[in-house]
Amino acid sequence: MLENSKAFSGFSVDDVPAAKRFYSETLGLDVSEENGMLWLRVTGDSGILVYPKPEHTPASFTVLNFPVDDIDTAVDELTARGVRFERDDDFDLDEKGIFRGGGPLIAWFKDPADNVLSVLQDS
Repeated sequence: MLENSKAFSGFSVDDVPAAKRFYSETLGLDVSEENGMLWLRVTGDSGILVYPKPEHTPASFTVLNFPVDDIDTAVDELTARGVRFERDDDFDLDEKGIFRGGGPLIAWFKDPADNVLSVLQDS
């Protein structure tokens, strides 16, 4: 029944204008605004809905992952754009904030609503 549905994902934020600036200007994504909500357009996806929620509570997990060819370059470029990568004592992170301890190389960062995002090296 749903195998041909163009499913999409979404998550909430507490400040749509701040989220729009971050996703469009800082991350460089194609962002459109409709009815007070944002649509993030990413390659190979039907879109990601970002909707306002006044009592927004950030998820306790990563809500959006960006596979990249070269994580070091991606982290360097995002850092130059003002993105701050998370530091967590539970993970063995290098000086850039990249986890290299097994599994995919990954680095976590947050949007203005404290939702956790990541870049991970596409293997």
